[in-house]
Amino acid sequence: MKRNAFYAFASPSIVIMFALMVLPLLMAIFLSFQYMTFRNVTAPEFVGLRNFIEIFEDQRFWRSFEFTALYIAIVVPSWVVIGFVVALFLDQVSGLVRGVYLSIFLLPFIIVPIIGTIMFKQLWEPSGLLTWLYQQITGARFRVNETSVKTLIIVFGIWYVTPFTIVVYFAGFQTLPIEMFEAASIDGATRMQKIRHIVIPYVSSLTIFILLFSIMDSYRVFDSVFVLSELNPQFKADTVMTYTFLTAMQVQRLGKANAMAIITVIGIMVVLVPFLYLMYKEQIEER
Repeated sequence: MKRNAFYAFASPSIVIMFALMVLPLLMAIFLSFQYMTFRNVTAPEFVGLRNFIEIFEDQRFWRSFEFTALYIAIVVPSWVVIGFVVALFLDQVSGLVRGVYLSIFLLPFIIVPIIGTIMFKQLWEPSGLLTWLYQQITGARFRVNETSVKTLIIVFGIWYVTPFTIVVYFAGFQTLPIEMFEAASIDGATRMQKIRHIVIPYVSSLTIFILLFSIMDSYRVFDSVFVLSELNPQFKADTVMTYTFLTAMQVQRLGKANAMAIITVIGIMVVLVPFLYLMYKEQIEER
């Protein structure tokens, strides 16, 4: 393809990406250095790095960051491990059985996030089915407190996004060369040895891709926290995104909220750069 033709096809996408991504980011950077509320939106006051200093001295921000880090540390590995194991089992079945299981596992991913969270929350209400089962099994009432709310947020996060990793791994397993398994069988390799030395290395690039997606998606978790905690401060279940929302809408510190957004972008980039490097390295080695 000639250069002029390439630019002709790519320019609309470049313009849209610039308008939807670059311009808002530049605006957020500008506003992060301003003291701005709903009262002085038209005439913000330049305060330099004061918003960033306030954020780093804000204990509630660090508490929200700690819960976000805990959420990522539990949910992301769960997505990878559960998705890999379930996809591995699905690869062993075929026909109608495979279609039924795929439909069941994909059901959470089809539901709109906010609707899925509301349905999940209703199961844990005083008259909910899971609350009744919890009481029958443990003999104690299900209590809504800081620990239980945080646990429900994490459990819902695992339940809702795991189907994505199942589909990705399952698609990757369909491209596994059968010759590699036949050679391993001739050499006397067990099933676990085949998984360890053939399957896992073969889907390593998919694992990196899933980690990239999962970290970005879990870092910006908002819907489930908003519904399950109702942003009640007594649960101490704020994430970085929900606390940014509260800072902007309730505290009405728009400049500080934009500073949090910038810190969030920087934090995501710092975490993702190693994975991007690994993906780039793998692509180079495959050539």
